[in-house]
Amino acid sequence: MLHKRKFPRGKVRVIFAMPALEGVTAMSLLGDFNEWSETATPLVREADGSWSAVLTLDAGRRYQFRYRDDRGEWHNDSAADAYAPNEFGSDNSVLDLTVEAAPAPRKSPPDRARSARPGPRPGSRKAKKS
Repeated sequence: MLHKRKFPRGKVRVIFAMPALEGVTAMSLLGDFNEWSETATPLVREADGSWSAVLTLDAGRRYQFRYRDDRGEWHNDSAADAYAPNEFGSDNSVLDLTVEAAPAPRKSPPDRARSARPGPRPGSRKAKKS
């Protein structure tokens, strides 16, 4: 599963996630972004047995990637933006950052103690209506 969040300066934070897989004790993320290194991006095992990794990548690009478990098996992401054939006769998952990701949430401005037109103060004549 992929979750994308747009950040300033042309960056996108991507959360890569895989469900729990029986018998798997380690999982890595390999792709264009880490030169397909088996050791560069290990996934973290969550309490429910699922796996995840977070990367900040350049926007405006497409990245091919796959997951590999400690048994040597390759896995694609079921939520990939697309799939592309690879030289080994299977498909790679594709992460497409050429389309807009959801923007990072903005911090809301602090509440103002007084508005531009303050209303009547509690206890004033205008505040009391009978």
